Amino acid sequence: MNIALTDEALQWFKHEMEVEPGDTIRFYARYGGSSPFHEGFSLGMTREEPIAIGVQTVVDDVIYYIDEKDLWFFNDHNLHVDVDASNDELQYDYRT
Repeated sequence: MNIALTDEALQWFKHEMEVEPGDTIRFYARYGGSSPFHEGFSLGMTREEPIAIGVQTVVDDVIYYIDEKDLWFFNDHNLHVDVDASNDELQYDYRT
């Protein structure tokens, strides 16, 4: 599995979260909401230091990662992160 971020998503992180080289952004399974695979769970995102990285992508010295304990959420799909232009929010797609 891998994490892919569009240029628009990378710009969103720079502007909305003010990420800088050396930062770490974690995508994680959170209770509440829904996802294509798990009713009652949705994808969350936070700035957090890694404990046990399961998969990561590094862009401009920023680590975007998923912890080993959250890999179950993705059902062996890749995470694709983009921006929904209609509301300037991140949107997630799960691809094989």
